[in-house]
Amino acid sequence: MTEPGPAQAADERRGAGRLTVAEAPRAAARRAGLIVTLVLGGLTALPPLSMDMYLPALPEVTDALHSPAATVQLTLTACLMGMALGQLVVGPMSDKWGRRRPLLAGMVLYVLATAVCAFAPSAALLIAFRLVQGLAGAAGIVIARAVVRDLYDGVAMARFFSTLMLISGVAPVVAPLIGGQILRLTDWRGVFVVLTAVGVLLTAVVWKWLDETLPPAERHAGGLGQALRTMRGLLANRVFTGYMLAGGFAFAALFAYIAASPFVVQDIYGASPQTFSLLFGVNSVGLVLVGQINGKLLVGRVSMDKVLAVGLAVTALAAGALVVMASGVFGKAGLAPVAAGLFVLMSAMGLTMPNTNAQALMRSAGAAGSASALLGTSTFLLGAVASPLVGIAGEHTAVPMAVVQLCCALAAAACFVGLCRPWRGAQEGPAEAEGA
Repeated sequence: MTEPGPAQAADERRGAGRLTVAEAPRAAARRAGLIVTLVLGGLTALPPLSMDMYLPALPEVTDALHSPAATVQLTLTACLMGMALGQLVVGPMSDKWGRRRPLLAGMVLYVLATAVCAFAPSAALLIAFRLVQGLAGAAGIVIARAVVRDLYDGVAMARFFSTLMLISGVAPVVAPLIGGQILRLTDWRGVFVVLTAVGVLLTAVVWKWLDETLPPAERHAGGLGQALRTMRGLLANRVFTGYMLAGGFAFAALFAYIAASPFVVQDIYGASPQTFSLLFGVNSVGLVLVGQINGKLLVGRVSMDKVLAVGLAVTALAAGALVVMASGVFGKAGLAPVAAGLFVLMSAMGLTMPNTNAQALMRSAGAAGSASALLGTSTFLLGAVASPLVGIAGEHTAVPMAVVQLCCALAAAACFVGLCRPWRGAQEGPAEAEGA
């Protein structure tokens, strides 16, 4: 039986009329409710906005910068790598200095890097500043998760992550549609101009409405050594690592779709950028709807591990079906069945991502920023590895995308079963930060 997390303990003391001064910011944030949810949703929506608005433009960027598709796909990889590495820095910083200051600094740098991307004259420079864009954008991702851990615990945290999926899920629905419409009015550079404006708006919203959620009394005084010891303690927790890797590999399967789908749908099946955007939006709606089913109907009624197991199984089955269709074993499949398989695979993420995040963060008492950094870094690093692999056989076959998705789904399931061992229950409690 594990001890209740700090947010849960705060709730109990508040109910008993004994809310401490250190817990007051959390209580105020909970009362703000909708505002905090919208701000955190905006921060978690920034990565899909940064990538998905740009997806319909990938073939155009290839022509405009006279670069092969594999090189242009590295602009996605660079952004993901930046988001992965940036979280390792910003997460521990937020445990030491609080959530607000590192977040605002990252948002300002994101705006500047995105503006430079809009004027990049070559693929090399675009790749370089997409890396910087990812490094800066990492602040929003990692700190949003840490703030959720500051405010909530247990089932309430899993439900909040599902709510965030509803808000942040709107981004991948509308982003490709917006990107497709921008391309009707201007070229790919206009996509980055719009992203710059979004970054400015989100920075202003954070400045005005997101208060500090980590009281000074609960911050870590240590430097780099302390941060490394904290992360080592988290990684030593077998169950935390299992959920971290399961979520990371599941996201890699999703990102294989994100990286390859513009070429699969537009080049192989001949769809227009607008049709691709519509299909991508439909798939995102599936993810959002399943995420809401998870948060509203399943969490609290069904074990999170059981829900996660179903999500991973469906992901693997959908990826296997895509391998069969892409390889043409039973004849060439049209766009409709392939789109259906991708819809099922992406929708299943609504069962995997909220539950892996919640289960891992419940084992990170006293180190939410570092735990969030590890979760995000593993997720984006695995996604960055999956990105170039989907184009390894060229632009005219969907087999690499499907094979990468299947391998990632099976790896996620293996980590869940082998490390989390759900049939034994949660035997390892929260991983306490050393020196906290």
